[in-house]
Amino acid sequence: MAVVQQEHFVYDRIMNVRDDPDSAVSRIAAAIGEPARARMLYSLVDGHARTSTELAIAAEVSPSTASAHLNRLKTERLVKVLVQGKHRYYSLEGPNVARALEGLSVLAGGSRGQFVPNTPSRLRAARTCYDHIAGSLGVALHDRFQERGWLSPDPKSIDTTYDLTPAGAKAFVTLGMDVGAMRTLRRRFAYACLDWSERRPHVGGALGAALLRVALKGKWVTQDLDTRALTITRLGRREMLARFGLDLSRDIPLVSSVGKTMLHR
Repeated sequence: MAVVQQEHFVYDRIMNVRDDPDSAVSRIAAAIGEPARARMLYSLVDGHARTSTELAIAAEVSPSTASAHLNRLKTERLVKVLVQGKHRYYSLEGPNVARALEGLSVLAGGSRGQFVPNTPSRLRAARTCYDHIAGSLGVALHDRFQERGWLSPDPKSIDTTYDLTPAGAKAFVTLGMDVGAMRTLRRRFAYACLDWSERRPHVGGALGAALLRVALKGKWVTQDLDTRALTITRLGRREMLARFGLDLSRDIPLVSSVGKTMLHR
């Protein structure tokens, strides 16, 4: 008789036929309990991915020691790694791990600081990443598309590859995109591209490139001639609010051409 088990606890992710619950919990507790590894894990609770160098700094250990700690955390499936170009970014394995760490924080009575990017404000607000939108704007669009149920992640992909739901296909066709033609291109249709300033994903691939073209053609954004920075226009803010329900005035302030933040009016 087939038995279907639901995932409820962190140890469900790492147990095998030789493990019993007590030994699995003991291994995870030992992995989390080492102070340097605990600092690494808690620096990832905010959902932002980090490099091994950044995690070494957070843990106050050498890079070689950090590498050994990260290998242990990967073995226990507490963290996962995303390779993007020359960089390797580490994040928590999943929400179960985050909830377990938060629960321990409640017991310990501690609080953790938030991730603060040091990227220049203009590039952080909106920029190009190859041929798609990145920065706070790109991440906000990615999150909004997910909230509206337009993106369907492929559960079989090693990294997060997306397809469109029927609602998503309809929405993007309404923007003037040829979704069928995009699927025939010799590149990935859509995927979660990790944003280097926000350390959260924006939409890459053919879909992301088409979205940037729509934004430029419709003058939602303008592109600098000498940098990758994009300036979000007032028209663009109105269009993204009307089409996506995305209110950028709360999260992404207008930025002038000299890099000074202006109030949204």
